[in-house]
Amino acid sequence: MRATHLLVGAAVLLAAGQAFAAGIDLSKPWGNKSGCINNNGQEVYAEDMLLLTSEAFVTVASACSFTDKRPQANGSLVVTAQCEAEGEEGQTPAQFIIKRSAKNAKRLVIADKDGNAMGEVSRCK
Repeated sequence: MRATHLLVGAAVLLAAGQAFAAGIDLSKPWGNKSGCINNNGQEVYAEDMLLLTSEAFVTVASACSFTDKRPQANGSLVVTAQCEAEGEEGQTPAQFIIKRSAKNAKRLVIADKDGNAMGEVSRCK
């Protein structure tokens, strides 16, 4: 009986480890073409710019600094942030969901808290 409990416990740990391994890795930046070009500072202006790092999510009109990142059992990442919009003073709270693209596992989709996709990014080279 004890062996059965050990096997079940090992299976749970293995499954949890695999779920974490399949999670979102933000150790290197992600972006669309213009986002990756702008990774080291604003080099080109592009309306569609998206850049995702371990600390922030940046678009052409806003910058959001992450205050909390919570991995989910489904492999996605729920991020809480403080955002500043161009032309506005102060910060506003926001929440994002970052998950693998259903169309291409090498891409990430960034969505708002309601699940509306804001864009898709690839790992910057």
